[in-house]
Amino acid sequence: MKISKLLLVLIAGLGMAAGAGAETMSKDAHDTAIKNAESQYKTDKAACDAMSGNAKDVCIEEAKGKEKVAKAEADAAFKNTPKAREAARTAHADAAYEVAKEKCDDLSGNQKDVCVKEAKAAHVKAVADAKVDRVAADTRNTATEKTAAARRDASEDKRDADYKVAIEKCDSLSGAAKDTCVSNAKAKYHK
Repeated sequence: MKISKLLLVLIAGLGMAAGAGAETMSKDAHDTAIKNAESQYKTDKAACDAMSGNAKDVCIEEAKGKEKVAKAEADAAFKNTPKAREAARTAHADAAYEVAKEKCDDLSGNQKDVCVKEAKAAHVKAVADAKVDRVAADTRNTATEKTAAARRDASEDKRDADYKVAIEKCDSLSGAAKDTCVSNAKAKYHK
C-alpha cells in the first residue's frame, strides 16, 4: 500500500536525520530552536485553515508533528545523550504515525483497517529500532547482553506488529480462504 511505503521511507529518513545531529547545541541555540518550532507551527497551522475535511486534518497533524520533531531534535542536540536521541527518533515515528493514521481516514472498511495496522506496525518498528540504538549506545562499553536483549525484544515487537497486519488482511476473506490465511499468518509469525 502506498501509505505504508511512504511512512517507512519517512521514518527511515527522519531516523537518519535524528542520528546525524550528534553535535552539542548551546543553551541559547536550543531556546531559539524551540521558539522557532513554535513559530513555525503557528504558521503551518494557519496555512491549514484554508483547507477542509480530511485534508485539513492531515495538514494539522503534519504541523503538530513538525513542531514536536523540531523540539525533540533541539533537545537531542542540546543534551547529546542516547536517551535524548531516542526521544527524537520516537518523536519522528509518532509524527509519521499520526499523519499516516489521518491519511487512512480517506479509506473505508477493511482497507482502512489494514492501513491503520500498517501504520501502527511501522511505528512499532521505528520505536523498537530507536530503543535498540539507545541501549546499544548506553551499553557500548559494557554489557552487549543488554543490546542483544533489546534486539530480541525489538524483533518480537516487530513480529507481533506484522502478525496483526497479516490477520487484519485476512478479515477481508471468508470461509476456507480466511481460515487458510489465518493459519498461514500464525505459522509465519510463530503464533
